[in-house]
Amino acid sequence: MNLDFYKKQAVQKQKEHKKFLDGLKKKPPKNLDYIVQETHEEVFDEIDCLQCANCCKTTGPLYTEKDIERIAKHLRMKSADFEAKFLRVDEDNDKVLQNLPCFFLNTDNTCSIYEVRPKACREYPHTDRKKIYQINNLMLKNTVICPAAFEFVEKMMKNVGK
Repeated sequence: MNLDFYKKQAVQKQKEHKKFLDGLKKKPPKNLDYIVQETHEEVFDEIDCLQCANCCKTTGPLYTEKDIERIAKHLRMKSADFEAKFLRVDEDNDKVLQNLPCFFLNTDNTCSIYEVRPKACREYPHTDRKKIYQINNLMLKNTVICPAAFEFVEKMMKNVGK
């Protein structure tokens, strides 16, 4: 997977993608959620996250209290010990990883805590959610990080026009 290619494409197309996503927000098609789901499935039939894992290498999820409790229990640790070992509080007062790439990312791009991974990881890159236009800014950011998010917006531009 050529991440540089995707990143360059995403940066070049930011204005075009923003215009498209803003248009969805202003006038969403009646069947938008259906189109989103179909497009999401189409993209993930083509893209295998295990070939990339750029999200795990370059961005960290927000950890909710539920995430922390669930993962700490899985690792047989106290929540406070888990936080002290792996997390920090960022400028937005969110709990995030101390370091990247993610500590739980294995060398084969699998996740060592996949079954109990944070909610943010489970939902990333957010291409299967209802009312997708509510996260336009996040989607634009994700297109630069995630080839699947880039392909999703590209395919949405075609699929909404059908």
